[in-house]
Amino acid sequence: RDSGTRAAASPGREPAAPGSRADDPAARSPRPSAARSGRARPAAPAARTPRPRPTLRPLPHSRAARLVVPYLRIDAPVMSLGLDRDHRLTAPPDDDPDLVGWYDQGAAPGGQGTAVAVGHLDTDSGPAVFAGLPELKKGRTVEVRRADGRTAVYTVDKVRSYEKAHFPSQEVYGTRGGPELRLITCGGTYDRRKGYSGNVVVFAHLTAVR
Repeated sequence: RDSGTRAAASPGREPAAPGSRADDPAARSPRPSAARSGRARPAAPAARTPRPRPTLRPLPHSRAARLVVPYLRIDAPVMSLGLDRDHRLTAPPDDDPDLVGWYDQGAAPGGQGTAVAVGHLDTDSGPAVFAGLPELKKGRTVEVRRADGRTAVYTVDKVRSYEKAHFPSQEVYGTRGGPELRLITCGGTYDRRKGYSGNVVVFAHLTAVR
């Protein structure tokens, strides 16, 4: 079976950023002030400032060698992947269900930007390397061992499922200002002719280097 990654939006084709607030009709239609309405408006509660994430210095470039997810007992070799002629991210070969693909035009393990790794959910022979990906929870770790012997450790922020027709390219592939990682496999319903209807995406950020 197809991992479904080919049908996801390409990392090389992120949509344009949303329009500015000036394009919002609500921004052009100010609400009546308290003086106009004749009623005093209660003061808005003070917004909580989110606690900033601790940031690590990005690592220099080195290719990914193995991907380890202790919670799911994944310890898999990694191959480099690119885009096909339609600018879609390719998938690892079907005859090696335990292989993870790393988008080689994106960030390296621990490097600045958003790194992308893909793998099959299953094949005709049974469950594949990312079969347990939907079970991953916030706070679990993903380790990526590099060719230079160092290991980039990422912590999971969230796991989301998307239909391919509504795949949020900017949210998945967009840069967040620090080293991040996305693990992607197929999801949704399966049709023998069309494959899977969606994708499962794990969002994670770099929290340690060994």
